Amino acid sequence: MRRVALLLGGLLLLGVAGLFLVAPPLLDARLNRVDPPPEAPPSPAARRLHQTLRVADLHADPLLWRRDLLRRNARGQVDVPRLLEGRVALQVFAAVTKSPWGQNYERTRGDSDRITPLVLLQRWPPATWTRLGARALHQASKLHAAAARSEGRLVVVRDAAELAGFLAERASQPERVAGLLAVEGLHALDGELEAVDALFQAGFRMMAPTHFFDNALGGSSAGLAKGGLTPFGRRVIRRLEALGVIVDLAHASPAVIDDVLDLATRPVVVSHTGVQATCRGPRNLSDAHVRRIAAQGGLIGIGFWAGAVCDRAPEAIVRAIVHVRELVGVRHVALGSDFDGTVHTAFDASGLVRLTDALLAAGLGQDEVRAVMGENVLRSLAELLPAGERS
Repeated sequence: MRRVALLLGGLLLLGVAGLFLVAPPLLDARLNRVDPPPEAPPSPAARRLHQTLRVADLHADPLLWRRDLLRRNARGQVDVPRLLEGRVALQVFAAVTKSPWGQNYERTRGDSDRITPLVLLQRWPPATWTRLGARALHQASKLHAAAARSEGRLVVVRDAAELAGFLAERASQPERVAGLLAVEGLHALDGELEAVDALFQAGFRMMAPTHFFDNALGGSSAGLAKGGLTPFGRRVIRRLEALGVIVDLAHASPAVIDDVLDLATRPVVVSHTGVQATCRGPRNLSDAHVRRIAAQGGLIGIGFWAGAVCDRAPEAIVRAIVHVRELVGVRHVALGSDFDGTVHTAFDASGLVRLTDALLAAGLGQDEVRAVMGENVLRSLAELLPAGERS
């Protein structure tokens, strides 16, 4: 009997060990899918132009997953080798800290969390099991650790001086990519205003008040009440501006967008979104909000997944980009892929030349393509990040 019990105990331990080893990569592969490449390659003109670009993307979530960012992975959409192949000069890496079960764009409750099982399965530190802020800090530490191991291929930038220095060095050493840290939803503050400063000290320079559910700061575009900023939310926005943190209105309710724009003294971004004019839905921006954001100098990142642009094809992404360009000018539109954010895309970071090709096919000039593919982001960051110390 004792032998049988030991055998069953051993099998149970093996099963648990297998769950911890196998489940996270299986989930990653299932939730972050990429279509096979098309038979027809991008045009020679697109390939030539793309090799000269400094691509920048306002939103991706690879820090949530158990992957080595410095190695080319067979799953997901982002890692340093694929970023370099795609000519990405700067990638915004977002920290996801909570995501409810059954989340949807219409009405999502905030009283459950499917990130907690992933945290446990991926063996994150015990502090992250219950504290959302600890989850954000852990993801920041993953990016900093990857940069430290990268021998200069990955650099984390925190201010305008560091960004300028990186871009100057990259001009002669193109096999390098910069990372900027962002927070997707300030429920990561755990209700404490002082936590803004802790996140800032960890390197976070872009923060979104909400994600998929209403929280202590205000309403989500997918929440139940979809209200405006709370008094706490207003205090947080003022503190973000005082520190020079960029406010990201992705996932914000229309009321929160209006309240932030009324309160803000600096331009904002919407890191990853679509527009109602080309893809209707509560997740996407109205023309009125596009105009208000642009009028205040803001930047709108267009997403690559069907929920943002109603298709995965590059042409659908470009339709949204062209609409923003025609409505408010090309200076106010950028890329906001949402790579690795549990989305299915037509290409990964290595295939961004397909977007260059589609932009050229839509009639954009080379300077406009440069602006959309990265220069708008780099200009905005140079203006909005804390100044830093220039050498």
